[in-house]
Amino acid sequence: MTVRPDLTVAAVVERDGQFLLVEERVGNRMVFNQPAGHVERGEQFIEAVIRETLEETAWTFRPEALIGVYLWEQVEKQKSFLRVVYSGEVTHHHADRQLDRGIERALWLDREQIVARSARLRSPLVLRCIDDYLEGSRHPLDVAKNVVKDGILSPEVRARTLEHPAINRLI
Repeated sequence: MTVRPDLTVAAVVERDGQFLLVEERVGNRMVFNQPAGHVERGEQFIEAVIRETLEETAWTFRPEALIGVYLWEQVEKQKSFLRVVYSGEVTHHHADRQLDRGIERALWLDREQIVARSARLRSPLVLRCIDDYLEGSRHPLDVAKNVVKDGILSPEVRARTLEHPAINRLI
């Protein structure tokens, strides 16, 4: 079976020991998740995580670091997800903004409260990403590169790529 994962992003936001989560309806269940969602065609990862956080929580998200890239396979559903996860802060709450369809509310919970709700987490990635964050996993934002559109590298990206020692050894 070929793995063709859905490409998603998520935001881990901590404030005073609590994490920003959403409670959302998935099928007939109410579950908890980070602000997260699919990357749209032509959208950069950072653009996607800022958009998804705003749409699902009404908070403006400012990414500060990449926590990691995760592959989760739902074997029973024959689905998989490649999740790019960022940490950062929220800077402004748009209280009058309507949340995305299916999102019941945004809320702040500490790790113990999240663990107590573990049966209602949307995926095992929710707690895993928080734990990786708490363990100090932080990578520069530029680790996740921009999407190359139509297979054409810009002159700036081409120049940086060709200067890379590993590429030069192959040429």
